[in-house]
Amino acid sequence: MALNNFVKSIRNIMRNDAGINGDAQRIEQIAWMLFLKVYDEKENDWEFNEDNYKSFIPENCRWRNWAKDNGEGETITADALLDFVNNTLFPTLKGLEVNPSTPMRSAIVRTTFEDANQYMKDGVLLRQVINVIDQLDLGNYEESHAFGEIYESILKEMQSAGSAGEFYTPRALTDFMAEIIDPKVGEKMADFACGTGGFITSWLKALDKKVRTAEDKEEYENSVYGIEKKQFPYMLCVTNMLLHDIDSPRVMHDNSLTKDVLNYTDEDKFDVILMNPPYGGSEKNDIKQHFPSDLSSSETADLFMVLIMYRLAEKGRAAVILPDGFLFGADNAKLAIKEKLLREFNLHTIIRLPGSIFAPYTSIATNILFFNNEKAEGAEEGFSTKETWFYRLDMPEGYKHFSKTKPMRAEHCRPIIDWWTNRQEIVDAENNDEKSRCFTAQQLLDMDCNFDQCKFPKDEEEILPPAELLADYFKKRKALDHEIDKTLAEIQRILGIEISKD
Repeated sequence: MALNNFVKSIRNIMRNDAGINGDAQRIEQIAWMLFLKVYDEKENDWEFNEDNYKSFIPENCRWRNWAKDNGEGETITADALLDFVNNTLFPTLKGLEVNPSTPMRSAIVRTTFEDANQYMKDGVLLRQVINVIDQLDLGNYEESHAFGEIYESILKEMQSAGSAGEFYTPRALTDFMAEIIDPKVGEKMADFACGTGGFITSWLKALDKKVRTAEDKEEYENSVYGIEKKQFPYMLCVTNMLLHDIDSPRVMHDNSLTKDVLNYTDEDKFDVILMNPPYGGSEKNDIKQHFPSDLSSSETADLFMVLIMYRLAEKGRAAVILPDGFLFGADNAKLAIKEKLLREFNLHTIIRLPGSIFAPYTSIATNILFFNNEKAEGAEEGFSTKETWFYRLDMPEGYKHFSKTKPMRAEHCRPIIDWWTNRQEIVDAENNDEKSRCFTAQQLLDMDCNFDQCKFPKDEEEILPPAELLADYFKKRKALDHEIDKTLAEIQRILGIEISKD
């Protein structure tokens, strides 16, 4: 079948099934079937290249033995198919025994199906969907390559599938960050909230250009590490890795925040960290207890920043997407985290991103923080950061905002790349507009670690959803209260006034 009709065909079939309720369930239903199809194709390779290969999946549950339709009327369908999938396939795969000696490429089968769901209730329609998926010839290089775009479209559809959209970062952005970070053969890269694997695949894409030998190829395959808390994106990430020829993906189904950061050793650290941590969430006290008290925050993004700092190897490099609230936040934890960045890391660049990059699914404005775990040459005593450059990426000409039909594209990052290699301040003093500026670490510390520099000019008022509006209001009010308290304290000091706090 034509690849561009793949998603459309499956969508049309599933709309007639009473068990599928919305896009999220439809995509999750596709995900486990797609995983088994891709895994079966990989097993073809392993059987060809390895003597005495034995599948971890029992014979009756291998895709080739129950899903393929030979056209001779022998393939199970209707109620028999539903009974097999619900009462044999799922219980068997969920119950596969895994131990420390189980190879990673085998263990991912059990982990992928741990919390997977089978929603369809019509066995005839289920057979039709399976047939559509099975027609994909992933053994054919050209079709497999073309399917990468189809898979990408499936990931994009997650943005309109409820909360699943939080796992998708525009590919133009992940590719740009991976290129700027400049992967090197032999380095290890990590994403501790990897979602569907966007940053990992962008890293592999950039690293692949530098693979020259068989040894390089082996380093390439072992260069990535991911952790994903939620089952659905984890399943998609593992499939994504298999499609990118990572036969034993080191992707864990786990929560990165449930381990004490002080217990990480050098063996737990990585040369490069690329991430878009979840933000907007709030963590319970039992999670916060895994972090030093001065850095412990209830905000998810803050805790991920602390985790990154503790797991970035010496001389390691990081590029992390964070919301505006981190830049202007003035609560104790945020201030401590930002001061730690300046004193113990080289926070060399902050890129301000247009607020509509993740629109229409969220209008929260975001930024990319680039920092290294090393002391910058010429940094003042007490700091590892010498100077921090801010650069504002304005909307491209002809765009008022990005949208589902006009998403961010690779060429929209070109202004950053051009500026990156020839940095200079861009200030319009007449209009009080700063597009690019450089601050020393001491200047930022003197500004109470206010990283909210090179802001976007205010256009028409943006109407936010009530929850985002309130969250934004409280964050800005907290920052303003902090500035007022600081000013009043300074006035009291100058006047020698002591006011009782009772």
